[in-house]
Amino acid sequence: MTKLSVNINKIATLRNSRGGDVPNVVQFAKDAQRFGAEGITIHPRPDERHIRYQDARDLKPEVYTEYNIEGNPIESFVNLVLEVKPTQVTLVPDAVDAITSNAGWDTIKHNHFLVDVIAAFKNNGIRTSIFVDPILKQIEGAKETGTDRIELYTEAFAHQYSLGNSDAIKPYIESAKLANSLGLGINAGHDLSLDNIKYFKDNIPDLLEVSIGHALITESLYLGVENVIQMYLHRLK
Repeated sequence: MTKLSVNINKIATLRNSRGGDVPNVVQFAKDAQRFGAEGITIHPRPDERHIRYQDARDLKPEVYTEYNIEGNPIESFVNLVLEVKPTQVTLVPDAVDAITSNAGWDTIKHNHFLVDVIAAFKNNGIRTSIFVDPILKQIEGAKETGTDRIELYTEAFAHQYSLGNSDAIKPYIESAKLANSLGLGINAGHDLSLDNIKYFKDNIPDLLEVSIGHALITESLYLGVENVIQMYLHRLK
């Protein structure tokens, strides 16, 4: 079964909009795990506009499933990850002013940088993943960095699928097959939802983990967090 990691950035966004500590991100993470989530994902950005660096530290003793920290490996992020030592770090090439992740790595152009960063994390016992577009040469480039996994950037699939274009899955299938042949684990995330997750999972061979935040939190406004987590788990069987 593909694991569900719940991205709790939006909970931090809601908290920060009023100040104070409501909703509490640590409590939400504990509840999400109690409801069946098999991982917790956070994506701290340098301006800390949602998840704060201190949140990453506070969550560490409370996440007993998989703890995944995403972000651009600038110096402060690298230092945070090495301090917290999550289960997994997912490297994302975010611009400082990006609203959300909008592209995967050019694993060929940034090979030397990624090799060095990944080695530092792996030497500290942290599993590594690289956020990539479904482009075969980028999958091959990811292998050369020494990463353990890739995370397929699924926005293009989600958008096209919502328009009725189920063929949008094809480059992801080919990318997954190549990754499997190279010994890379496969994660996926971005704009996956209750509407598209089963189709995606059923077509991607050996999909290990999906990270879902915005859609899951939005759906929970109508259906409830516990119910929505269970719905995702059912679709991921």
